[in-house]
Amino acid sequence: MTRHITTTDSPKVVVIGGGYSGTLAANHLRMRGTWQMPDITLVNPRPKFVERIRLHQHAAGNYDAAVDYGTLLGQGIDLVVDTATRVDAANRTVELASGRALRYDYIIYAVGSTGAVPASVPGATEFAYPIAEFEQAQRLRTAITTLHSDAPVTVVGAGLTGVETAAELAEQGRKVTLVCGGQLAPSLSEPGRRSAAKVLRKLGVKVLESDIVTEVRSDAVVFADGAVRPSALTIWTAGFGVPELAAASGLHTDQLGRLLTDETLTSIDDDRIVAAGDCASPSGVPLRMCCASASQLGPQAANTVLNRIAGISPTPFAYGIPGSCTSLGRRAGILQLGRQDDTPVNLFIGGRVGARLKEAICKGTLWGLRREGRKPGSTFWFKGGPRPERPVFAPEVVKEA
Repeated sequence: MTRHITTTDSPKVVVIGGGYSGTLAANHLRMRGTWQMPDITLVNPRPKFVERIRLHQHAAGNYDAAVDYGTLLGQGIDLVVDTATRVDAANRTVELASGRALRYDYIIYAVGSTGAVPASVPGATEFAYPIAEFEQAQRLRTAITTLHSDAPVTVVGAGLTGVETAAELAEQGRKVTLVCGGQLAPSLSEPGRRSAAKVLRKLGVKVLESDIVTEVRSDAVVFADGAVRPSALTIWTAGFGVPELAAASGLHTDQLGRLLTDETLTSIDDDRIVAAGDCASPSGVPLRMCCASASQLGPQAANTVLNRIAGISPTPFAYGIPGSCTSLGRRAGILQLGRQDDTPVNLFIGGRVGARLKEAICKGTLWGLRREGRKPGSTFWFKGGPRPERPVFAPEVVKEA
């Protein structure tokens, strides 16, 4: 491949987003090899790292999910607390909300994801509380403290975030209803789901599997069959969205707004822009939006950039999720084992052992970020199973900018 000519002795790499993927990518860029060491700038809207996998605990008031970047980032990384509003690929600058513009030779696009509260459900955007971002979890935490202990709480969405949130609040004595809109914890195996349901019952959570919320009111939720159930607080955990930065910058995205890339995580529009984490859609076939995906894609995106700096052809990314972990309050959890193609097997570890394993994995995630900061190149990832078959950049998944 042709090596890019940069305008400075050290190529400038701007990492947009300081979540799991962006932080790992920034630390991994400090590897020494045949490439030239880049100048690294990490742009993040918050001055602290957010443990998104702990936000349900933060909302419940038993954990502070903010971590000082000084303990996570390796030496020489410049942290800029600001929000990227546009990538000007023609002039190779990242425009910031403050009015500042950062020049770059390469970008690692790691803006992550956010919760999506559907405007199509009346009252949802006005009265429901999402929990996918730190500020959202803080707002929910404040709202919970104002509730009477007997006030009914409704959690909409029974993916792992919804299950964890419902269990966390119920363990504190809250009266919680979990509305699935389908199957409880669909990413778990059938034995895993039965175990989760059993723990939720013990905690007093009322699980409504087939019910669908069609309206959210300040003091109630309305279901598709017309039933109205009181709800002093409604938490919305169903669905993800992504920031609109890629589309606002004229880059091709999928229908959700994730940046379309090839299998090396490189944008199909510009080989100086490499994506990682929840905001990436490799070949229009995105991966599960979770910490495990972000932690694997971050260092591989950094490798793609480092290879391009060195004039080496980047390699396709490798990926696998051999399991997932779910907390069910502080005294129970589920470690669901699976194949590396992200499909579960009928084997899990539950109860108190599952809770201890989940806690160890959460702590280990921060440990891994710090280790990559101290020793770039220490992160590993799985080879993974076969990628889903789909025509590359199929018309139905491409959104014109």
